[in-house]
Formats: sequence, structure tokens, C-alpha cells
Amino acid sequence: MDAEALRARLAGIAGRADKGDVLAMPAPPGALAAPVRSDDAVDLVDADLTPAAVLVPIILGPAPGILLTKRTSHLAQHAGQVAFPGGRTDPDDPHPEATALREAEEEIGLDPARVELLGRLTDYVTGTGYRITPVLGLVPPGLDFTPSPDEVEAVFELPMAVLLDPKAPQQRRAHYRGRWRNFWVWPHPDHYIWGATAAILVHLAHVLRAE
Repeated sequence: MDAEALRARLAGIAGRADKGDVLAMPAPPGALAAPVRSDDAVDLVDADLTPAAVLVPIILGPAPGILLTKRTSHLAQHAGQVAFPGGRTDPDDPHPEATALREAEEEIGLDPARVELLGRLTDYVTGTGYRITPVLGLVPPGLDFTPSPDEVEAVFELPMAVLLDPKAPQQRRAHYRGRWRNFWVWPHPDHYIWGATAAILVHLAHVLRAE
């Protein structure tokens, strides 16, 4: 799939998602992260959810990929995990896109002016109590990133060819909140991609292939 074909597919997905027409891929039974309106989401958290947003940055070059970060090991939450740039919503943020762009600039030095926003995917609920809005954005290739030493240990890519391979993501199990739960894992030579990040990637891959 070349860059322009990918742009067209992503724009179509985002446009349908904004109208509520894009359904998330069903979560595995007892998932650790699940679409917000699913039965598993209700079962995951028994308290008020904290709103958050992440930028799903798609590098639109000759070899497209998804930009990801590895969080530093000393953070209070999600330490050492692979994540999209993003975080909890600030009271001054007018919408999830503002949160996603602000956090991406703070975490990896991504200039908001270099991001072409397309729209949103389905919100996800996590076992740590967040309701995450994934915001799709196109990023040009060849940018230099400046990871915040307080938050980000590494910036890397998951190739689009891996994302579109239906055999790439695998299911794993963990014991959480009194029972065994399932979660997705994506292959990468250097990083362990799992949890809500992996679930959002599975959803994106599902709708991209459906297009």
C-alpha cells in the first residue's frame, strides 16, 4: 500500500469513526483493555474513569509506520511500557485532539504544526482507570524527535507491514482483579507492545484491512 492509498483509507476510517460508524474489533474474553461500550469495559473498572487522549502518529513515507514510545522506568504509572504519545486530559484542553498534540509535543518534541489530524478511533477503557481517546494523525518522515528524559526512554516505529499482517498480533494471559484476562501483544525485535496500546493497534489494523 503506497502513501496516498494509506492516506485515503485512514481518512475514510476517521470520517466514519467521527460519525460513530466504525466499530472496534471485539476484545478477547476478559480483556485488560476494551472498547468503552463493551461488557469487558464495564467489568474492568469499578470507579470513575479518568479522561485521556493519545496521538496515533502514522509516519507517511516510502515505508509507512506507527510511531511509538517507551516510557521511562521511574514513572508512577505504566513505567517502562510502550505507549502512544499522550496522557490525561487537562482541564484547559478543549478537546481530545488538544490533549494528544500537547502531550506529544511535551513527550517527544513533536511540533503540532507537523501533524495532519484525521479524526478519532473508538475510546478504550483500561484496567488502570482511564478512558482513552485515540486521535489519528499523519506525520511526515524524517523528523527529529527530542524525548523528554523525565517521561520517554525511546522513540521507535512499528512498520505498517507488520500492522497489516493478520498473523502478527498474539494473545497472552495475565491474572488481574481476581481472574485471568487476555491481552494482545505485537512482535518487535526490541520492545514489548501490549495492553491498551496493542489493543488500539489491533483495532486500527482491523479497520484498515476492512477498508
